[in-house]
Amino acid sequence: MKTTLFFFLAMFFILSTNAQNPEGSWKLTHKDGKEVKDMEYIKIYQDDYFAFGAKQVDDNHFVGAGGGPYSYKDGKYTETLDFFTLDPLQVGKTHKYELDWANEKMVISSEINGKTLVEIWEKVADTKDDLTGNWVITGRKRGEEISRSTPGARRTVKILSGGRFQWIAFNSETKEFSGTGGGTYTAKGGKYIENITFFSRDDSRVGASLDFNYEVIDGEWHHSGLSSKGDPIYEIWTPYAIGYKK
Repeated sequence: MKTTLFFFLAMFFILSTNAQNPEGSWKLTHKDGKEVKDMEYIKIYQDDYFAFGAKQVDDNHFVGAGGGPYSYKDGKYTETLDFFTLDPLQVGKTHKYELDWANEKMVISSEINGKTLVEIWEKVADTKDDLTGNWVITGRKRGEEISRSTPGARRTVKILSGGRFQWIAFNSETKEFSGTGGGTYTAKGGKYIENITFFSRDDSRVGASLDFNYEVIDGEWHHSGLSSKGDPIYEIWTPYAIGYKK
């Protein structure tokens, strides 16, 4: 098996291109030499942060999610987990990987306990728009009153890049995970539309489309409209690097 994996990697590395930027959205196509068919993994990178969500293809059942800060330089790639549903004990830990490029694909590999782990990700898109960024919620409007808050260990993050979005609610200290959802989106001319492709709390929400209004004011995203339950909402999202400081 190990020989097969090394051959598989070698064939990709022969065609390697120059170093690229991982920002955008990606889909997992191969893991440890096997094609990924039964599950869909989508990973989003933006503003030094990443998030992924996974579901079963046949019934849209939520499988898991993870994410947090990342760094990439000279092929050295690290991930620090703020949340990770598959193994909450990994939250707070930093993992080191090798990251290589081949035919517009991203190859992430590591040697863990004598076992070679290899993931191949194919770019979905790297398009940008008014809302491309990593955001944290810092305000809500109820009636005419706007209440503001400073995110701490417990926070809600929303990352948008390459036409994909994912929101996550979690507590990085207690390692508690409250929920996540994501899918495709468009943001143009003050109209923001989400198309849900996975949702941890309710698989039946997959396929729903939600329309909102948006405006970027002083660098903050003002998000308004009706929730999935029909309740009016007005949220203020701040760039993560500004709104959340440890």
